Amino acid sequence: MVNEILTTENLDLWFGQNYVLKNVNLQVLDKRVTAIIGPSGCGKSTLLRCFNRMNDLIPEIRIKGKVKLFNEDLYAPKTDVTQIRFRVGMVFQKPNPFPKSIYKNVAYGLQIQGKYTKNEINDRVETALKAAWLWEEVKDRLHSPALALSGGQQQRLCLARALANKPEVILLDEPTSALDPQSTAKIEELCLELKNNVCILIVTHNIAQAGRISDYTAFMYLGELIEYGATEKVFTVPKDKRTESYLTGVFG
Repeated sequence: MVNEILTTENLDLWFGQNYVLKNVNLQVLDKRVTAIIGPSGCGKSTLLRCFNRMNDLIPEIRIKGKVKLFNEDLYAPKTDVTQIRFRVGMVFQKPNPFPKSIYKNVAYGLQIQGKYTKNEINDRVETALKAAWLWEEVKDRLHSPALALSGGQQQRLCLARALANKPEVILLDEPTSALDPQSTAKIEELCLELKNNVCILIVTHNIAQAGRISDYTAFMYLGELIEYGATEKVFTVPKDKRTESYLTGVFG
């Protein structure tokens, strides 16, 4: 049986006077790839950032409703936001490695926790780089600058950095939009492998990409969750005319 790992209940979100998310109810399943699609400005990335509280960094944010990780309220008063971000890793649109060595990029999140030995950190760095399909490319230059890597390698490094903390969820915010087709294909293949161990939630503008790699698809429009279900069903027999119009290119 597949468990729900992330849920929202009647989620509303405002930035100042701007009403961005409107009564969103979503149940994301563990060890699956779920894609969030929709036109620009519909609230996809804002919804994604609710799951690791990245929206907290934006002034004048107001949230109503519930956001849960395995039934734990992520917005409860005493929630440790740092721990949430270890459990829910995130990779952004543009690769953003730290201006440090390849090794230090992956080890950083482990080192700041202060509870791992050097050998444990070394093992987890290697495991994370292997999981991100980067180990063979960098194992002989772990102490070289991360910024010297190609764009595709940098994005896989950012993924390894998240994986080193053994998260339960990985959030991907348009992770291939700045990459060439070859690097994009690698990230997509990687998602299909990683879902055996972790829940993946991906925001993408690329409808074909959502069709290729996701098990479930959520279509958003003007801050509302219009339709959500198995990707094959949403793509072939959408229930809502707006979903059909978006998928067929009437608007986007």
